[in-house]
Amino acid sequence: MITHPVAVFLVLAVVVWVSIRLEARYTLCRSLSAALLGILLAMVLSNAGIIPGTSRAYDYLTDPGVSLGIVLILLSVDARTVLKAGPMMLAAFGLGALGTAAGSFVSALVFAPMVGPETWKLAGQFTGTYTGGGVNFAALGQAFDTSSEVFSAAIAADVLVTALWMMSCLAAPVVFGRSKPSLKVRTHAEPGDTMTLEKALYSSGMPMRLSDAGALVVIAVGSVWAAGKLQALIPLLPDVLWLTTIALAVAQIPAVKRLSGAAMWGYYLLLLFLSTNGAQSVITSILKVGPAVLYFAIGTVLLHGAAIFGLGRLFRIELATLVVASQANVGGPASAMALATARGFTDKLLPGVAVGLLGYAVGNYSGFLIGALVRGIVG
Repeated sequence: MITHPVAVFLVLAVVVWVSIRLEARYTLCRSLSAALLGILLAMVLSNAGIIPGTSRAYDYLTDPGVSLGIVLILLSVDARTVLKAGPMMLAAFGLGALGTAAGSFVSALVFAPMVGPETWKLAGQFTGTYTGGGVNFAALGQAFDTSSEVFSAAIAADVLVTALWMMSCLAAPVVFGRSKPSLKVRTHAEPGDTMTLEKALYSSGMPMRLSDAGALVVIAVGSVWAAGKLQALIPLLPDVLWLTTIALAVAQIPAVKRLSGAAMWGYYLLLLFLSTNGAQSVITSILKVGPAVLYFAIGTVLLHGAAIFGLGRLFRIELATLVVASQANVGGPASAMALATARGFTDKLLPGVAVGLLGYAVGNYSGFLIGALVRGIVG
């Protein structure tokens, strides 16, 4: 097995490169997208024992690697263009959150005999994590004092289900069809030269200058550092909120708009992040404790999906909004942004991040509520 962090990073880089090449060459792979291909390839390598399920390389790519990607993507987005998508995204997110709570409650009642006395803890944790991402899972697990054995199995199940759900959301637009609006971004030094953000993810629009690359590194690293400092000063607000605010403020500066390659490098980092999600989805770690925890997580997410997509389509919410909102629920802001970027739903970037941040805020509350409710019923 390849275990050295640098070697693991190299494998993931190869996975992303191969995925991009396959997407460019084959129609089927283009429909699947490089993002979905990267998750699948990394998952195969991980479960085949070629790369590990845990590595320091993964720790870097999930944070701060994905934070740098978020900054670079946001540098190419004009906030005025995307804010109009907010209200429908909020409605879709609400449907998803309700579906998660209902799914966790029903799954707890069904699988309680197999899971045992800590069923109520898992009900709360899965409610939290599938409302706003893994941050809530860790916070609720600590609050409930979940045993290490159950906690580890639940983490493995959560990672696997989250990766599978990301793949489902990436595939949904291909299966059911969708419209794909394009944002215009400035990619040349000359005023008025624009291209769609979708194209900017694959090309800088012009040969990258060393000065542009240097400026992008300063801005991205500086934004991540500043967000961490602000979060330490005001801990009530998550660092991703500060990061988004700083990146959007800097993105409105005309000189920054003229920098070449921000979207392309940001998308590359997001592809590495998604491949990392696939690599961490090791099925054997779940089987060591028992499949009941996995069934619990699957049941929760399936009922979440039934609620957000069933009711969402009934209320005529467009599919692009639903899949991004669902990822904000299940994976958090970074996953929502990664999916919106990978599928070209560029007008959903900021709304997706916004509801993902909302999930951070409400996930713990709903997790405590469902956990207490299940504890009162099944003990």
